[in-house]
Amino acid sequence: MNILDKIVLNKRAEVASAKRDTSIKELESSALFSVPTYSFKEFLTAPNRTGIIAEFKRRSPSKGIINDQVGVEAVTSGYAAAGASALSVLTDKDFFMGTKTDLFKARQANQIPILRKDFMIDEFQVVEAKSLGADIILLIAAILTPQEIDTLAKLAKSLGLNVLLEVHNLEELERSINPNLDAIGVNNRNLADFTVSVETSYKLAEHIPAEFMKISESAISNPDTIKGLKKAGFNGFLIGENFMKETDPGAAMAEFVKAL
Repeated sequence: MNILDKIVLNKRAEVASAKRDTSIKELESSALFSVPTYSFKEFLTAPNRTGIIAEFKRRSPSKGIINDQVGVEAVTSGYAAAGASALSVLTDKDFFMGTKTDLFKARQANQIPILRKDFMIDEFQVVEAKSLGADIILLIAAILTPQEIDTLAKLAKSLGLNVLLEVHNLEELERSINPNLDAIGVNNRNLADFTVSVETSYKLAEHIPAEFMKISESAISNPDTIKGLKKAGFNGFLIGENFMKETDPGAAMAEFVKAL
């Protein structure tokens, strides 16, 4: 069983517990549930923004603790000030030290789109994401069937959420294309063994249909990498560890942006 299998197995138990504790009706009564969402595309393509989706992540299964000494409000506000087009907030507790409260706090502190970064396997999580103030959900092709992607994406769109599909190879891309997606992200990190290569994005770029925004995720630590990816047609760039490993992630992003 690889790490992704372990995460999904754990997530099924976690979601089952959450569904016992909280009803859909309770989620829908959240003050944030009726708040309009921000447009992912609008912010991603805005000329005064960087295209960077800046991530708040305390730890990862491959690297262990990255930074558990900073607060989500300060970091995400710093990212937004540095020109982030969107924020990504981990809500997986057991493997990434994320919490749902992190997402709620990030929403309270910022006026740009926020991605709920988690392993979405159930419609309950989609409704929950909206109740916490998320604007974007992530659907990972490696853990979902085409039918599951269709079901979750349709629900997300009905709630006004933006949908980012994550793929790792051509087979996942071709079987998972769905009209209810807003963007397709190429994860340069292999979730089975956590090795990284930005070449994954270059290989898949020409296969992503033009109607979807193109996002490159992980393995981005140099401004020149973004310049190259832009030439290949990418609109967005998810960066987390490169900033989070610094004492002040927001300031680290600000320095990075100067070289773009």
